Amino acid sequence: MPFGSNPTFNRGVPPRWYGRSFCWEEMVLNVAMFIAFIAGWMIAWISACCLCISRVSDRYVRLHVFLLAIPVVVSFAGLIGADQVRETGLWHLDRTAWLMASYVGLLGWTIQRFCIRFMHGDRSYRAYFSLLTFTTGSASLIWFSGDLRLLALLWGLPLSGLVGLVLLNKEWTPARHVARLMTRMFAASWLSLSLAAVWLSQVTGHWRITLALSEESILRLGWGNAAGIGMLVVFAAIIPAGQWPFQRWLLESAVIPTPVSAAMHAGLVNAGGMLLARFSPLLDGDLPQWLLMVPAMLSIFVGTGILLVQPDYKRQLVASTMAQMGMMFLQCALGAYLLAVLHLIFHGWFKAALFLRSGSVVPRPRPALLAPDPPSRRWLLYGVLGGIVLGIGFWVAEPHEPLRMLRALLMGWSLALAWWQMAVFQSGRWTGFIVLSGLGLSAMAFHDALASMLGDALPAAISTGRTETAVVLLIACGGLSGLGLTARRTTEIRAKLYLWLVHLGEARDEAVESHPRYLGAYMRRGGELK
Repeated sequence: MPFGSNPTFNRGVPPRWYGRSFCWEEMVLNVAMFIAFIAGWMIAWISACCLCISRVSDRYVRLHVFLLAIPVVVSFAGLIGADQVRETGLWHLDRTAWLMASYVGLLGWTIQRFCIRFMHGDRSYRAYFSLLTFTTGSASLIWFSGDLRLLALLWGLPLSGLVGLVLLNKEWTPARHVARLMTRMFAASWLSLSLAAVWLSQVTGHWRITLALSEESILRLGWGNAAGIGMLVVFAAIIPAGQWPFQRWLLESAVIPTPVSAAMHAGLVNAGGMLLARFSPLLDGDLPQWLLMVPAMLSIFVGTGILLVQPDYKRQLVASTMAQMGMMFLQCALGAYLLAVLHLIFHGWFKAALFLRSGSVVPRPRPALLAPDPPSRRWLLYGVLGGIVLGIGFWVAEPHEPLRMLRALLMGWSLALAWWQMAVFQSGRWTGFIVLSGLGLSAMAFHDALASMLGDALPAAISTGRTETAVVLLIACGGLSGLGLTARRTTEIRAKLYLWLVHLGEARDEAVESHPRYLGAYMRRGGELK
């Protein structure tokens, strides 16, 4: 599409101010909510610092987790009360920022509540809570940034917190290896966003994001500057998300503690989608769009392939994150930022639940739960027909949706694959089918509710025409090819593809240590390892 053709990118004036009178009461309420939000996180951070005092008992952790709920409650109140876009100093207050703050805060509180018993007895018990609090707190503040300098600063703080969480177990060789990989990748992402912020400010003459991305400023940039800045923003987004060809650090991160994995994969890795939404006017050009679309498509196929061949459960989840983030970035490349935010939230919650429950999937399910014979083709056909009906139903219900073809494909395909997984059980098939159908319809209803709530806070999706059709056909052909290779297990192509995916997803030698050597020294020194 030609650069600057998106009519929705006029961000110089908050869009919800058009045709409305300025209301001081609403402004004071928004600012008061934000001050209370900052105060809540200050209380949580002070409490986290108290955990670093050796004289403080471990029982204080429960009180700390209780205090962590304060900013979560305030962020939900801000989400309900926020109506207009407000610019307050360096801060930008809108419903999208309140939504992400609520999402990250609630997710962080849930993970820390889980860690009270899960991490008890670990020698870094209180340090985990302290660093998780600083990491999730800084992550929830990112999207309130109204200044390019503040955005670049806050972008790097959660990434640094993740590295610190991994280094809590620095005596273990794989942990040090993963920390080095994460440091290099995150530093590259931070540097890329910082360069983009400085470049954009120098050309437009504005540090405030709304002014730097206004229609007048975008036209002043020209194609070359806009493409260069857009490429830097794309790199800053895809590197922490583990997209191809930067997926190695994400695949190696399977060795880090489970709560850290849950926080990283569910709340921080997917932050790139929101970053692209903030800089959407710069991504209308052909070069940034294709630079985002090609790695996203490769990540979808490669991540799904690694997921299918990996026997390790946590590596399966890591590969799934790679594929899911590829789908989210593909939606951003097509201009469907609202759909990307919906994907971000859904993926975060189910991936956090899967990581936190990873310890319970080690035992095999009882044979009595499974059908004695493989499911018949009739049962599998029911799932395919259900997916087709759901996709067609959405197609008919939303005739004016710009990307309804992609959404219909994703809805139908998800239902069919989920049904194939449930059809192996001996009982409850029809109940599962009805529940899955209800979840599909609920997802569409949630999308409509989210669209109505956010309003103009996110750029509206535009019709992409041939690009959307090509993407849908490519995904469909890739999925059907994968099913064909799975069904024919003796082909040479399948064998070579299988071995390549196994090699790609397998851990490197320095990231594996079957018997951690530091534990012997730890026990010989009476539990004191220095």
